[in-house]
Amino acid sequence: MRVYVGNLPFSCTNDKLRDLFAKHGQVDSAQVVTDRETGRSRGFGFVEMADEDARKAIEALNQQDFDGRTLVVNEAKPREERGGRGGRGGRGNF
Repeated sequence: MRVYVGNLPFSCTNDKLRDLFAKHGQVDSAQVVTDRETGRSRGFGFVEMADEDARKAIEALNQQDFDGRTLVVNEAKPREERGGRGGRGGRGNF
């Protein structure tokens, strides 16, 4: 199951996220989403783990404090397709 983790402290790394969830079961992957241009954390991430472990982790970690931030943890929704911008920035031709 893929788990969404929101309101992460900006200092959180992939390893810290993995360690947080590893207390509740085997983590297949843990990734903090970063800004493409700056490389800084965007304050959320995703963790993949077995369904049963993921449910335990969601129950244990949702609304819990992590480095001064209240986590939002739930099952990740499938990614929606976004409309393309034509690759030109969407500002029209000048």
